[in-house]
Amino acid sequence: MMKPTLVILAAGMGSRYGGLKQLDSFGPSGETIMDYSVYDALRGGFGKVVFIIRPDMEQAFRETIGSKYEKHVPVAYAFQRLEALPDGLTPPVGRTKPWGTGHAVLAAADVVAEPFAVINADDFYGRSSFATLGEFLSRETVDGDSTYAMVGFTLRDTLSNEGSVNRGCCQCTSDGWLEKIVEIVNIERDGAGARYVDGAGATRKMTGDERVSMNTWGFRPLFFKQLRERFALFIKKSAGSEKAEFHLPSGVQEIMQTGQARVRVLPTSSRWVGVTHSEDKPRVTAAIRKLVDDGEYPEKLWG
Repeated sequence: MMKPTLVILAAGMGSRYGGLKQLDSFGPSGETIMDYSVYDALRGGFGKVVFIIRPDMEQAFRETIGSKYEKHVPVAYAFQRLEALPDGLTPPVGRTKPWGTGHAVLAAADVVAEPFAVINADDFYGRSSFATLGEFLSRETVDGDSTYAMVGFTLRDTLSNEGSVNRGCCQCTSDGWLEKIVEIVNIERDGAGARYVDGAGATRKMTGDERVSMNTWGFRPLFFKQLRERFALFIKKSAGSEKAEFHLPSGVQEIMQTGQARVRVLPTSSRWVGVTHSEDKPRVTAAIRKLVDDGEYPEKLWG
């Protein structure tokens, strides 16, 4: 059985964080969050890593990130380009940023021919998440090539004490299949739960136990064709927009709703840790330090 590939979405600048957080250090020996993701993926049975980046980031990534892994695992790069549009379309005048995470994943189609996981570069998902995804993607496709997966996290464990966050909240069947993802913006911690203000200006309470997507997906190669079809429909409506984005969860949901695929929600015993605001860094650094002290990771990952 072919080993799955890890695809890392690393083209974003992290505007709320205030810098290129993908290259920031969080581990005791200067490790980035991506270092831990790659390390856990290799432990989980993955056999290749693909970074999706902007062309202008290539040199920094090859020197600072990719070079650390090349002795341990094959590494490839895919480039998210603003002008990569179907049917000869061109971006509108004034548009400067690419078309979102769904568009980014399509950039990997030429370098990925095996089952693959998709993650964010700046989120710490933990060993259990990659072990679960690796096991799912390495199985024979008894349910067909259009059965995919998503690792689900508990909302409470994904909130920041330093400001609001946006989360894709999941509705699932009783036996663990994803039905729908609802994007909720500006969620704030509220005691043991959370709260947000809806479009009508009303404050909504959340228990904190809700299952959320942190962009941790498992797909098979057929997904590229399905996603490309959804992006073509999106761009017909939005090609003239300077801001519209084609988000990966939206693309997955549309594919599910048309009956082309189904998505299994995988539980994880790992706690998600992420950096949304620059003030989050000490908390994330401390969380990783504790995992190192507990023996989950060595003091230096890539010696």
